[in-house]
Amino acid sequence: MSIDKVLKIHFIGIGGIGVSALARLFLLGGKDWVMKNFGKVLDAQTAIGAEKFLITGSDLVESEVVLDLRKLGAEIAVGVHKKENLCLCHAELVSASSINVVDSGSAMPRMVRGAAAGMTITDNPDLIVYSAAVPKDNPELKEAKKLKILCLSYAQVVGELTKKMFTIAISGMHGKSTTTAMLALVLEKAGLDPTVIIGTKLKQWDGANARLGKSQYLVIEADEWQASFLNYWPKIIVLTNIEEEHLDYYRDLPHIMKIFQEYLGHLPADGYLVANGDDENIKKIFNFQFLISKQFPTSNSKNYELKTKNFSWFSLRQIEAKELRRVLQIPGQHNISNALAVLSAARILGVKDEIIFQALSEFTGTWRRFEESYLKIKNYKSKMVSGGKPLKIISDYGHHPTEVKATLQAAKEKYPDKKIWVLFQPHQYQRTYYLFDRFVDSFDQADGLILMKIYDVAGRETKELKQKVSSAKLAQAIRERDQRRGVVRPILTVDDLDQAKKLIVSNVVEADILIVMGAGDIYKILNSTF
Repeated sequence: MSIDKVLKIHFIGIGGIGVSALARLFLLGGKDWVMKNFGKVLDAQTAIGAEKFLITGSDLVESEVVLDLRKLGAEIAVGVHKKENLCLCHAELVSASSINVVDSGSAMPRMVRGAAAGMTITDNPDLIVYSAAVPKDNPELKEAKKLKILCLSYAQVVGELTKKMFTIAISGMHGKSTTTAMLALVLEKAGLDPTVIIGTKLKQWDGANARLGKSQYLVIEADEWQASFLNYWPKIIVLTNIEEEHLDYYRDLPHIMKIFQEYLGHLPADGYLVANGDDENIKKIFNFQFLISKQFPTSNSKNYELKTKNFSWFSLRQIEAKELRRVLQIPGQHNISNALAVLSAARILGVKDEIIFQALSEFTGTWRRFEESYLKIKNYKSKMVSGGKPLKIISDYGHHPTEVKATLQAAKEKYPDKKIWVLFQPHQYQRTYYLFDRFVDSFDQADGLILMKIYDVAGRETKELKQKVSSAKLAQAIRERDQRRGVVRPILTVDDLDQAKKLIVSNVVEADILIVMGAGDIYKILNSTF
């Protein structure tokens, strides 16, 4: 009986929005696709001679993403991370039960009985892919490094892919997911069949966050956290905006701009830069001296040369903005700007304007980006949400002051006669602390505000900051600002979702709009029973 070799790749934090997208591509592409794009990285004999292909992973919690990946053939452990997870589908699992194996060249799993099918799985994976959120002391990561298994971060693996494909990277503090989604759907409609990695879920792809195409084009959302995008080597960079964010990693705005400068230096001589001409910080980078010298001015002696001479600026002042305001289904000036970025990038790739505008007119948004729905609340006072009548809900991922303002402005534009309530969950103590003053005035257009406790991101907070900032302090600062402005409105605080539901029931009326905003677990209220 012949023994088949198995190429095994293990994803730590596989339920994360980025890592899960990458795992999805690996599952859809199969062994041949993986070896084509990562063969030089996976140079072990097991990988080279492998006839079968297995994706495993681990995550702290069960989720729709985890269930979806299991359907594609992944074997995933849920719960506390432990080194034994590296041996998924080995030993007792192989002998005791059937397992999912993806045949080379196929994305569909088939059931294989362990040894009876002539299949052997080695104890250790050939490659570990881990999320940037995974701490260094993660038991699986520590064990893998101890065993000298190749360990690469999500960004490093995506970086390898950008070297192989014609990559369009969407970058900036805000608008990345929406812009990436828009561009992906434009290129898909144009027949360019792109591969896509995106930081959200798309309705058009049945809620998937990745797409495997057959062309040379790769569209990615290039995250700036921990300077992850320095791993990428795109042919086109779309730059939406630059401002203070992720101040747990970056020192200040000059540090952020310096890292962006280095990133833009990754563009090749024949590459293209698509940049927002309305953004003040982007314009500061591209001053007159820079345009002459082709070098970024920095505070020290090190400069980063921009090799390309191909620039495309987009602005709300350009004539196409008027037409986009007419055809776009999603509201807000920020989304007009996102669409203009897509227009510029798609034109570079030779897509006709007719196709671009048609695709953009059909775009209805992405998961938790001004996503509208209804919530039924029964049996309350006649003046409140009652009789099972639906309350209009806008779910939004916004967690930065700029994003909060943009979402509120978009809501006011779309519903000028409605009273707008906001249920907001601040995301991270460090972000709330460093951007505190900006958060205070970011809710000015809300008619009522309910603040939840700050969402604590494990491994990214300090005890010192937790003592310095809270939702109660933010609420008080907003009340004091309102008093100075002569504004009277409810500013409330709650500790959990149950308390939030009670305040919604007792304060929000049928005719109101409720925006549920934040990057933590606040979205769970949408599936609650009131």
